[in-house]
Amino acid sequence: MCAPDAAHRLQHSRRGGLSIGHLYQILDRLVRDGYVTRSQVAQSDRPDKNLYTLTPAGGAEVADWATTACVRTGGFRDEVFLKLLGAVALGTQALTTLVEAQRQTYLSELAGLAQQRRAHTDDPLVAFLIDAAIAHTKADAGLLDSAERHLSPLAAARSEHNRRQPVEPDRGPEHGTGTGGGKDQEREAWSDSA
Repeated sequence: MCAPDAAHRLQHSRRGGLSIGHLYQILDRLVRDGYVTRSQVAQSDRPDKNLYTLTPAGGAEVADWATTACVRTGGFRDEVFLKLLGAVALGTQALTTLVEAQRQTYLSELAGLAQQRRAHTDDPLVAFLIDAAIAHTKADAGLLDSAERHLSPLAAARSEHNRRQPVEPDRGPEHGTGTGGGKDQEREAWSDSA
């Protein structure tokens, strides 16, 4: 199993934050550990290139990796969830604004993916990857409906709280608010009563 142009293509795509230097460090370790071999391929118009080939041990490692189920180790943290929580804290209008903007973003992504899918019907691997991206994006869009259903009451309560307790502008410590003011006085009052 060889991919003579893979490093070159990766260098130009630079997707996923993988630098070409890091890729070569990984390949060097794979050679050192016996999972791949490296050979030189002469080229008349360019410097020789390295050709990496899986060894039997490397093939066994790939087979083991490819047939073992994935367990999510990174959790479910997602910037959209964090933004939803922030919007809830700001109130109903902020939540509605975010949900609608995010929904439009997902619809735009789906339109672009559908166009890509039509362009790659003859390439099963690319078509599969695009189908996976479409499924993930549709699921994300569906979560927005759930977010509205579950978070709207919280945002409404927060809006009501914010309406009853308007935020005062930062007027400085001499006016009892802002830096060195209100919060510090509240902490002092709390610590005096403790």
